[in-house]
Amino acid sequence: MSAKIRLYVEHPLGAGQSIPLTKEQAHYLFGVMRQRLGGAVALFNGSDGEWQAEVTEAGKRGGTLTCRVQSKPLQMPPDLWLIFAPIKKARTDFIVEKAAEMGAARILPVGTEYTNSERIRQDRLQAHAVEAAEQCGGTYVPQVADLQKLSQLLDHWPAERQLMFCDEAEVGNALQLAAQDHKDAPWAILIGPEGGFSEKERKRLHAMAQSHVVSLGPRILRADTAAVAAMTLWQQALGDW
Repeated sequence: MSAKIRLYVEHPLGAGQSIPLTKEQAHYLFGVMRQRLGGAVALFNGSDGEWQAEVTEAGKRGGTLTCRVQSKPLQMPPDLWLIFAPIKKARTDFIVEKAAEMGAARILPVGTEYTNSERIRQDRLQAHAVEAAEQCGGTYVPQVADLQKLSQLLDHWPAERQLMFCDEAEVGNALQLAAQDHKDAPWAILIGPEGGFSEKERKRLHAMAQSHVVSLGPRILRADTAAVAAMTLWQQALGDW
C-alpha cells in the first residue's frame, strides 16, 4: 500500500490506531480526492513520524482511517527560528510556507519600528505551515508564534541562541566564522521589514553578543526573497542539507 495523499492530523499515530476525520478532512479526501474504502493515505502529526493508513470508513461528513505501518520516522529540523516582519498577505504566506519547507523549527513574526503590517492571523499562517509540511514530505510542523514586538523578543533573548542578523546596510558575511564556533548551538535568523531596520534597532542588534551580521549581497532583496536566501546560507553552513 503506497499513499500519494499526505494529511496532517492532531491525533496519536501507531499500528492499528483509528483516526477520526473532521468534516473538512472528509470533504477533502472523499469529495475532492475521490478516495474510497481501502484507499491509502499517509498521515503525520508532528511527533510520531509518518504512517500509511487505510480508509476504513467513508462518508460525506466524516470517516475513519486506520494506521497500518510506519513509513517514515520523525525527522526533526535543526533548532532554528525564522524571525521576520510581516508584509503583504500573500508574501507573508510565502515566507511561512518556505520556512516550513526549508527546515525552520519555529516561525516568529515580529513588529519593528518600520513594519507595515501591524496584525496577522496566526491560525491562518499555522495552516499554511501545515500545508507546506504536507506537500514537502515533512514529518514535523513548525510552530508559528503570535505577533510580538521585536524589542520584547530581544528583552528575553536566550543566552545560548545565536542570531544571524541580516542587515542590508552592511557588507560581508560573519556566518562562516560563527559556524566554526557555534555549530552545535541553537540559532535564529532575523529578516528586516520592507523599510529596513531603524538606527535604534540596528545599534541594539549589533551590540548583542549572540549577533552575527550577514549581508545578503549587493542588492536589497524583498523580504520574502531575503528569507529564502538567508535560510539557504544558514542551511549550507550549519543545517542538515
